[in-house]
Amino acid sequence: MHANRHALDAVLSEVDGENVDAVWCLGDTVGYGPQPNECCDLVHERADLCLIGNHDLVALGELTVMDFNDEAAAAALWTSEQLTPESESYLRSLTPSAEADGAQLFHASARDPVWEYVLTEEAARATFDLTSAPLVLVGHSHVALALALTDGRVSGGVAPAGAELELDGRRLLNPGSVGQPRDGDARAAWLLLDLDRRFAAFRRVPYPFERTQAEMHEAGLPRALADRLARGE
Repeated sequence: MHANRHALDAVLSEVDGENVDAVWCLGDTVGYGPQPNECCDLVHERADLCLIGNHDLVALGELTVMDFNDEAAAAALWTSEQLTPESESYLRSLTPSAEADGAQLFHASARDPVWEYVLTEEAARATFDLTSAPLVLVGHSHVALALALTDGRVSGGVAPAGAELELDGRRLLNPGSVGQPRDGDARAAWLLLDLDRRFAAFRRVPYPFERTQAEMHEAGLPRALADRLARGE
């Protein structure tokens, strides 16, 4: 989400139309965006399972901003000053990995649940090797991915909007980002899973990013972070 309430509202509206049994969040509820507490409250209310991400940990002071670029560091420091005690308590209750319904979930990767981007074949293979579940879910990179391990070979790549696939064999999926996509598509990204019928559908939904941008400008957050929302990068 990255504290982008308008993107989160749009996604949850679509989720509600699917009559889902559970909502999972892969972390980074806060960071970058202008509504950290509102997003914490809504995720706490709506998510049946939520992980903690690196931006959450930096905002809590558990990790240093030295690992961020200047814009991300400025946003993290601003976020840390905005968090309510309730938001802090909620974020501190989370972990960067979990298991649910036969799936393994990581904010980043199985090798490093907090920091590693699964954007290379080597990183994907490492996560496959370190897990045993048929379905592995990762976030962190802001890029929707659909990868498979078949006969020891990793295949697949970026998952475009509307892509659907059967959950046969072993799969490594990244839903993409709700609040800050980085695959050239500015629409909020989410993933619909049907674990009984064994299929996954990559969804995108438009949201009023201009409202998020205006709120970021009003809060004094770095302009570059607001500008990128219109480009999905």
